[in-house]
Amino acid sequence: MSAIQQRVSKLRQALASTEAEALLITHPVNRKYVTGFSGTAGYVVVTADRAFLFTDFRYVTQAKEQAAGFEIVEHDTNPMKTVGETLRSVGVRKLGFEQNHVSYGAYLTYASDLGNDISLVPTEGLLERLRRIKDADELRLIREAVAVADTAFSHILTVVKPGIKEREAALELEMFMRRQGASSSSFDIIVASGERSALPHGVASDRVIGSDEFLKLDFGALYKSYCSDLTRTVVIGTPSAKHREIWDIVLEAQLSALSGIRPGMTGREADSLARDVIAKYGYADKFGHGTGHAVGMEIHESPRLSKTEETVLEPGMVVTVEPGIYLPGFGGVRIEDMVVITESGCDILTKASKQFIAL
Repeated sequence: MSAIQQRVSKLRQALASTEAEALLITHPVNRKYVTGFSGTAGYVVVTADRAFLFTDFRYVTQAKEQAAGFEIVEHDTNPMKTVGETLRSVGVRKLGFEQNHVSYGAYLTYASDLGNDISLVPTEGLLERLRRIKDADELRLIREAVAVADTAFSHILTVVKPGIKEREAALELEMFMRRQGASSSSFDIIVASGERSALPHGVASDRVIGSDEFLKLDFGALYKSYCSDLTRTVVIGTPSAKHREIWDIVLEAQLSALSGIRPGMTGREADSLARDVIAKYGYADKFGHGTGHAVGMEIHESPRLSKTEETVLEPGMVVTVEPGIYLPGFGGVRIEDMVVITESGCDILTKASKQFIAL
């Protein structure tokens, strides 16, 4: 059974626990996950024994090539009318929809176009929960995406120096990762220098990188539909004792989490492995975000490693481990790796150096 067939089978099992007889999939990432179809327009319907991909004239040939096992149906200018006609032909009257991805306006349109004899049933997270556990194909692609980011970090160390703008460093990272096969960066690249490094999500600006200051680099590659996520913090110039102090604390916190994360613990418990170290040194209030989040086809997936996350970690989940300390007016440090949860702990996917680097 192919990976796609396994996903459809698991989705049917999940669907059986709802009141719906079929699921309408409209979220682009979920659509691609369950079909393999990479086109930008399409509606998927999975029933207990049929699987349909509805698309327009532009994508019919592509859909037939990519969505093996799906019945390809070409719709006209009213997609939901075609969906409704197909559902009636197979006896489906209760159609589930992805409540977190359908706007109220779209819901009203769907309800009107499907017809009065087909009811819409809200469902939540059916595919997102399946996507938490990565299969072998996904893990291979994630490892390749991570390798692109690792190589990009080594490259950018030869480029950054006092006098260049943060935006220039971000552009170089983007171009390098694309040359390595990435379709794009997996999110807006963060290049934050000096006092801006205290901004947890300080995307690259026109600030000129100076001397004797932190430079925080947070970036990743979108590679064959899968994301990577890497953060390293270096010093440009000569580090002060304060630079070294908070960098060492963050590394200690990160290593604590990496050594302690295991299946069976909750995201909250994993978060505390890093958070408790930072709190021990008196910087609890300077670490305001979660320790990590899952990564896959999207850069932020479920579960998270945070103070409120009760989801239990399972083998096959891929998460980041990224504690930080942020001191307004001075700077901040974050160190981030991606790991896959194993049967006994975790396997660190990221290979980029975590030595204290002063350039």
